[in-house]
Amino acid sequence: MKRLLCTLCVALLAPWAAAQPCPEKNVLYWQAFPAGGESDIAARHQQLVLKKKCPAIETIVQYKPGAGGGLLWAQLNNLPADGFNVAGINLPHIVFQPLEGEVQYRTEDITPVFWFHYTPDALVVPEASPHKSLADFVKAAKAAPGKLSLGGSGLNSANHAAHERLDSVYGVKTIYVPYKGTGDMTTAVLGSQIDGAMSYTAFAINNKGKVRALAVAMEQRHPLLPDVPTFRELGVDWVDGAYRGIGVPKNTPPEARRRLAELWAALNADPEMKALAAKSGFELVNVGSEQMDAFMKDKIRVYTDGAKALGLGKK
Repeated sequence: MKRLLCTLCVALLAPWAAAQPCPEKNVLYWQAFPAGGESDIAARHQQLVLKKKCPAIETIVQYKPGAGGGLLWAQLNNLPADGFNVAGINLPHIVFQPLEGEVQYRTEDITPVFWFHYTPDALVVPEASPHKSLADFVKAAKAAPGKLSLGGSGLNSANHAAHERLDSVYGVKTIYVPYKGTGDMTTAVLGSQIDGAMSYTAFAINNKGKVRALAVAMEQRHPLLPDVPTFRELGVDWVDGAYRGIGVPKNTPPEARRRLAELWAALNADPEMKALAAKSGFELVNVGSEQMDAFMKDKIRVYTDGAKALGLGKK
């Protein structure tokens, strides 16, 4: 009987324990890139799902773009450390930028709370482009060094690193054109103002019919881009991309950080979030409080080595 009662109690309490409490106040969600890019799309997904879970709470999205995200991240620790001010953060950006030395923050100044998704690299051209394959693009780039231009989101960012990697791997010289964010870059790509973009699978998926992806940096083809080969299929071992997460001011209490991590994990677990992410080409990940130190230590090591190899560090 005692055993039966215990089992019954656990069953009754399980949903309550699994439910995440709503924030006590509205959440100010700061974005380091302009509206329309992957970071903004992800924030809007989270805003939608959080509203469903917590109808009384508003997620107020604020924008402070500039310096490839570096403007906001340099000011992150000046925000109120109250657990209700969170900022979108990106890897490898927060490692690459301080290594280059042109931003006013260090990697250790950033306090990550939760990494929620990952977007693989993709080489993309306008639908009207004469380059129908990666081989076409490489052939054209070799025939006219320094002529073809590729856009990307920010300097010393995932897109910038991917561009340098593309040139290095294929022995070509193309021009990298940095934009404040993917939203700004989209106009240039769709208008054929540039020859293409070193962007992400999400960009190719969200602009399907307007752009053509030539290759993706994944282990297998993306289910929403079944006709696009991976770099590995084409003979290059390239599986990489960008992580997105949330950070808080450094003085934010540990308990507040833990609550935010649990809240964002609950958002990721929501069926609607999973559907939205899949539709937009986002690969959900869950890196919270327990995994954070080991995750960041590994990524800082990997990206520091990568920055040196790509010449993105201080000269």
